[in-house]
Parts: sequence; C-alpha cells; structure tokens
Amino acid sequence: MAVDSIVSSPLGPAACEKDAKALQFIEEMTRNADSVQERVLAEILSRNRETEYLKRFKLGGSTDRETFKSKIPVIKYEDLQPEIQRIANGDRSAILSAHPISEFLTSSGTSAGERKLMPTIQEELDRRQMLYSLLMPVMNLYVPGLDKGKGLYFLFVKSETKTPGGLLARPVLTSYYKSEHFKTRPYDPYNVYTSPNEAILCPDSFQSMYAQMLCGLYERKQVLRLGAVFASGLLRAIRFLQLNWHQLTHDIRTGTLSPKITDPSVRNCVGHVLKPDPELADFIAGECSRENWDGIITKIWPNTKYLDVIVTGAMAQYIPTLDYYSGGLPLACTMYASSECYFGLNLNPMSKPSEVSYTIMPNMAYFEFLPHEQASAQLSRDSPPRLVDLADVEVGKEYELVITTYAGLHRYRVGDILRVTGFHNSAPQFHFVRRKNVLLSIDSDKTDEAELQKAVDNASKLLREINTSVVEYTSFADTKTIPGHYVIYWELLGKDSANAPSTDLLGQCCLAMENSLNSVYRQGRVADNSIGPLEIRVVKSGTFEELMDYAISRGASINQYKVPRCVNFTPIMELLDSRVVSAHFSPALPHWTPERRR
Repeated sequence: MAVDSIVSSPLGPAACEKDAKALQFIEEMTRNADSVQERVLAEILSRNRETEYLKRFKLGGSTDRETFKSKIPVIKYEDLQPEIQRIANGDRSAILSAHPISEFLTSSGTSAGERKLMPTIQEELDRRQMLYSLLMPVMNLYVPGLDKGKGLYFLFVKSETKTPGGLLARPVLTSYYKSEHFKTRPYDPYNVYTSPNEAILCPDSFQSMYAQMLCGLYERKQVLRLGAVFASGLLRAIRFLQLNWHQLTHDIRTGTLSPKITDPSVRNCVGHVLKPDPELADFIAGECSRENWDGIITKIWPNTKYLDVIVTGAMAQYIPTLDYYSGGLPLACTMYASSECYFGLNLNPMSKPSEVSYTIMPNMAYFEFLPHEQASAQLSRDSPPRLVDLADVEVGKEYELVITTYAGLHRYRVGDILRVTGFHNSAPQFHFVRRKNVLLSIDSDKTDEAELQKAVDNASKLLREINTSVVEYTSFADTKTIPGHYVIYWELLGKDSANAPSTDLLGQCCLAMENSLNSVYRQGRVADNSIGPLEIRVVKSGTFEELMDYAISRGASINQYKVPRCVNFTPIMELLDSRVVSAHFSPALPHWTPERRR
C-alpha cells in the first residue's frame, strides 16, 4: 500500500508508513475530541470506582460528566497531601488508584519547600511513550531528511530517592530514561542520538556532559539537530564546551579519554568512538579559541537544521542568547508535558517561539479548564468553580488547566495558565502563558513571592547585629550569565553609619537566602550546576522612592502603588543598576541532599 493512501491528513504527506499511522492517529483523536474525553473520563471513573478517594464523594458508580462535576471537588496539591503521604509511607491500599502506584514523580513545583510527589502507575509509561512517538512524524513534515543524520541531545538523569515505604521518587524524565521504553527502544532512522545510553544514564553530571559532548564533536558532520529539554540546558552545554575544549581536543587529538571520566560504563561506550583525529582537534580548537562565539553551533555542527528546546514560558528569556550562539537557527518546541501528566504536542514545531501553540491530545487524561478570572478568585466547597470542557473553550480566553488522570489525580489544578489560540479539528490549541504565582525561574526552579519574602526575612536577620535592616527589595533572574542566577536588589537602612555591613556579612546574607529557598533551587545550585550563586546588589538610599516616582510618571496610581518584587522592564533595571553601590555573591553552596525532609 502506498504511503499516501494510508492517510489523508491535513497535516501533510507522511515521510514513511510508520509516520502515516501516527498522523492518522492524531487526526482521529482530534477529530472526535469531545467523545474521546467522555470515554477517557468514564474509563478513569470506572476503574477507580472502588478507591477510597472516589468512594468518599459517593459517586455511586456513576461515570458521567454531570455527576462527576457535581460531586468531585477541584483541588490543589495540599488537599491531597495526607493521601500522598500515606502512599509514600507504605500504605498499598487503593487510596487514589485501583492500579498499584509504581513510583512517585517529583515535580519542579514545590510544597513547603520540597518537591511535590506525583503518584504514577506503570501504564503511564506507555501513554508517555505514545506521545513521544508522535513527535518525529510531525517534525518530518517540516524538516525533510532527518533520517540521513543524528541528533545531538544533552539528556541527563537526576538524583532519585526512596520514600519511607520504599517507592522511588524521581523526576519524570529520569524515570523515562531509566525505563526499558527508552533503554531498549527500537532503532528508528529518524531518531538516532549521538549520545550513548550509558552517557545519558551516568549520574555524575560532569562525566555525562563530557561524554555526550565528546561523542557529539566526533560526529559533528552527522548532527542535523541539537537539543536539550530546556533552553537553559543547551546553553549550559555551550558553556561546558567553552570551559573544557582544551581537554576535549586533547582527547580527540590523542584518542585517549580524560582521567576525569571514571565511570566504567561511560569509559567503555566512549572507547568505541575514540580514535586519534588531529585534524578534527585542530579545527575545534581553532573555533573555540576565538574570542567571538557568535554562531559557534553552526560552525562546529554545520549541518544543524534546528534546535529542539523548550523556549516557552520562563525559558523565553534565553532566546536572544540561543540566537547568538546558533546564528538564528529555528527553535522547535515539540511537546507540552509535566510530572502530573503529558498533555499534547506542537503540530507546527517550526513556528516562532512567540507563536507556539500546543494541541492537547484528548486521550492522555480528562481535561477541564478554569477561566482565569475565576482561577484568581478564592475557591471553596461552597462556591464551586464553573469549569469548561476541552471542546468548549473559547479562542482568545485564558484558563488554568485542571486534570483527571488514570493514576488517580481527580480535578487537580496543575497551575499552568494557557491561552486558546485556535483548534485543530475539534481539539483546542493553547499558548503557554505562564506558571501561576512564579516570580523567579532560571532552569526548572520556580520561586514564588512568599518564598522570596521568607528568604529576605531570614537573611536580613544577620544584619540586626549591626543595627541595619532591609528597607525595600526587588529581584530579577539574570540569564546573561551561564548558568543564570538570581539577583536581589536591597536598599538598606543603618542606624549607625560608622558600622556599615561588611562584604563578608553581605556574602553570608546571600548564602542565608539560598538556604531559605526551595529544594529544587538548591539542587540546581549543588547537584545540577544549573543555577549560579545568588547575588545581592545594594542600592543607594532613596532608590525605591525613585522607582515609585518613575512608575507614577507612567500612570501608576500613587494610592495603589506596590514595589514589584520582580522586575524585567529595561528602564527600571537600568535605573536600579545605576544606583548600585556594591554587589555581593554567595560564597559557598547552600545545603542540599537528595533525601526529603521527613
């Protein structure tokens, strides 16, 4: 059978028979989005009807939407925490899911400073794998010839721990990379990586990055696409090359592997690639020794067609730097997912980052949408919100995503704010607007206003001994450094001008702030090297008065003016930076261990 006859998809002609089936599946799911959603909800409620959680709300075995919406409350993580803690402690009864909880996926969102624990079941791996299998068939519509080369993807596992009851707790991508779905994936000419599995699975981030970079350099002409999960991760790889090209080119020149690589499985797998290549070493050294790294990606990997990284939401701040290093290569955002659930994919992956829209796949979970004006209001059992079904959202409106999953989350508020941009068949397409309540973010960290306030409060206690206090503060995420770092502007008031805070004391204030931030931030600093040392910039007395004057001159009400706790508007940042009298960095790493606080 000819490929063209397998699928009549408005998405375009498939590259091969396997792609045709994937595109046909997307069409079937999106053409009947509402009926697929009805079936998904009925399946979830039917299989979980005997769980403790659903029995609590007396559904009586009903699987229809109306009963579900009238009886099941809309919840946040904190509402589920007692049940999650019981499962973590070893209770194996059917609390949330009729299927056994196989592990916990640790969210980048936090509760009380610790990563949230998202329960999952074994079959969710199949669901996630299914969504992954749709990505390349869509990409092949836009970028031909990807079967003629390889992808250089910087992928990493992160630390995992066990709950008191013995269940693994780890990030969703670590779970996926360590699964048989990934490790024994069938050969697909459209999806070949330069990085060996052993390098990806190495828990030491330096050795993992070194091995992946070395393999990518050896195969520089075969590389057709570069990627990482987040934009920040790809920039860290470029920074790694800047810092380590001398050793990398030595290894390529001599065909030997750096003694810093001690992991036996990594040494073994890279050994198959290593061979003396003085010409390649000279070329890479010549490019890397230049002061100007503009377009370095296309100089070293000349056949790169696009960069595959998430640049939506907080990651948009990295676009100018990626453009600089890549010479303006297209940026592809392929899918939308979280620890709680994988949601959907981008059917136009080569669109500009500002125009990226994700199509929700209606078979992944049951989706509801809380209109954003309601999401901002206080919700209670007495004033239940009016949620909108997937097929009934309106173009141009913003909603908070609410999910019901096979693994046992029911009407759970994810915290993502989405704007409807259109529909593919009857499935809506969404632009990711932002995470709710997130103030600062460099990588996968998410710091909200309450956390920042607590960190400032704790650090300012150190100033009391010299009768100094923090009058005002604001912050921004500085992504011009690699890795990026938090910058906090402080205006101080000292009662004794002869006893100003020392450089050492302000450095300790930086460290005290870091120790007060959540575990995801501290892991980024300590284990992942994805966040740089926190910086406090002390500004002149009266700076925040000037900030208010500026805001009022632009139309802000003097009665309603509040100091913004995070700034990114260039004139305001220029004003602040022009008033800086001293800058101080955290002198050490904050405390972090993989173990969760009990």
